[in-house]
Amino acid sequence: MSIRHGLLALLDQGPRYGYQLRTEFEARTGATWPLNVGQVYTTLARLERDGLVVPAGEDEEGHQFYAATDAGRAELRAWFDTPVPRTNPPRDELAIKLAMAVTVPGVDVPAVVQGQRRHSIKALQDYTRLKGRALAGETRPGGAGEQAGSDLAWLLVLEQLIFQTEAEIRWLDHCETRLAQRAEVEQARAAEARTTGNPADDVPPAPTRFGRRRSRA
Repeated sequence: MSIRHGLLALLDQGPRYGYQLRTEFEARTGATWPLNVGQVYTTLARLERDGLVVPAGEDEEGHQFYAATDAGRAELRAWFDTPVPRTNPPRDELAIKLAMAVTVPGVDVPAVVQGQRRHSIKALQDYTRLKGRALAGETRPGGAGEQAGSDLAWLLVLEQLIFQTEAEIRWLDHCETRLAQRAEVEQARAAEARTTGNPADDVPPAPTRFGRRRSRA
């Protein structure tokens, strides 16, 4: 729904055509969530179907403009006034990957965690550099010539990405701790089974490849 309401927010400021909407959406979010023109026009068609936008004429080059209706503006205000629900959280590929990895034999789960941490730390460093440039007044991606407020919008998006990535790294640290605890429990069970001499309970120890954690620097 964010694309739908994002386009409505742009149209609330005046009529625009598809390519303008795509350019402004990407500029205000630093091209973090790129759109293609097909997505824009598909969304516009649905908005028109729902009575939230109407065609608003063409320019000399044949660009079809769209404008928000009163119903569209009401829909936009309701979106701004309503918290984003958490009843249906978005699918997280990393969480799904680790949930599958711990259930599939032969997967080196600690290696998956460590590889993701390296990637996430690099992303965090990149986001932090971009934030430094934004605070120094450097132009954000696609931001040349945009209106006042777009720089703040880009900075807020960047900071959300930073906080999200920091939380992901903390979660990966937690996952590694959980994996280490499970490995210790399984090794203890295997040792106890060997001591009691019950081969039915003798399970091989889980592989441990933990080593020291990498620095986040």
